[in-house]
Amino acid sequence: MAYNRTHDWLTRLPKVDLHLHLDGSVKPETILELALDQGIDLPVYNKEGLIPHMRVGEECGSLIEYLSKFDFTTRFMQSGEALERIAYEVAQQSAEHNCKYVEVRFAPQLHRNNGLTVEETIHYVVEGMKRGQRDFGVRAGVIAICMRNHSCESNLEVIRAAAAFVGKGVVAVDLAGDEASYPPEWFREVFAESGRLGIPVTIHAGEAAGAMNVYEAVTNLGAVRIGHGVRLKENSDILEMVKDRRIPLEMCPISNIQTKAVASWDAYPIREYLERGLLVTINTDNPSVSGTDITNEYRVLSDRFGFTEPELVRLVMNGVEAAFMEESDKLLLRLEMEAEIKDMGIQ
Repeated sequence: MAYNRTHDWLTRLPKVDLHLHLDGSVKPETILELALDQGIDLPVYNKEGLIPHMRVGEECGSLIEYLSKFDFTTRFMQSGEALERIAYEVAQQSAEHNCKYVEVRFAPQLHRNNGLTVEETIHYVVEGMKRGQRDFGVRAGVIAICMRNHSCESNLEVIRAAAAFVGKGVVAVDLAGDEASYPPEWFREVFAESGRLGIPVTIHAGEAAGAMNVYEAVTNLGAVRIGHGVRLKENSDILEMVKDRRIPLEMCPISNIQTKAVASWDAYPIREYLERGLLVTINTDNPSVSGTDITNEYRVLSDRFGFTEPELVRLVMNGVEAAFMEESDKLLLRLEMEAEIKDMGIQ
């Protein structure tokens, strides 16, 4: 009975998801329909058969192997219609887990094979999230990703296009990809432009490489949030800097294990980070690729680390604090969620 009660409670708990990749959130049944619509051959024509092409198994060996799954999904995400639909379905899936606010991120340059401009890709994702908000009540923001393996000019194009949508759906820019091969210091010029244009920045750092990447992301790329930051504890001075500046960590437990950001659950530093006063948030990263959802992420913390209900609520509210929202909107979200949590009997 206790398990079922916890299961039910975690499903009903209002949540936010700040680190969620669009191309890691595609449903296999959507891939089936898009492939048929677009005339793209599939290796197999049933939902269950597609899952291994989209999802990593427990034997996933590295971030590189994990990222390879996106080569499959992005093939079907080259039209405005597909981008808008998948964004809409992200809002729908989030609502199923009582996720009140979601930030979905994607790399515009990966969706231009059929002639879309960078601005058009952003437009369609924003429209999908707006339609999802209308239909499911999930508030949303879009984060435009620069890719580590792309040229400076290509990434600057993303930053400048994103700037036109700030206040109209886009809330930040990001840097993602193969962290170990492309250190953040190579991207100072790109993110100097985001600083000049006044766009908030979150950077994937401290996932496949060490704490110095977190330091570089914060001090030279202007990051006000860090994607993952699992390896932050490798340098106590940098950890203290992140703590003192109240820079949120977008941790994604299931994904962090799969990409080998840490060796095992025993080595996962989430409780240590909380106890040291870091602003930790819980997110899904890539629900389809990781075979997870936001409720499951919290369930893992409850089951593996013994997190109590008040501790899980604290993690949720950290996510509200860390959200790229206007302060007035954030206050309303906080009050709404606190009221709902109080009605659940959690103090």
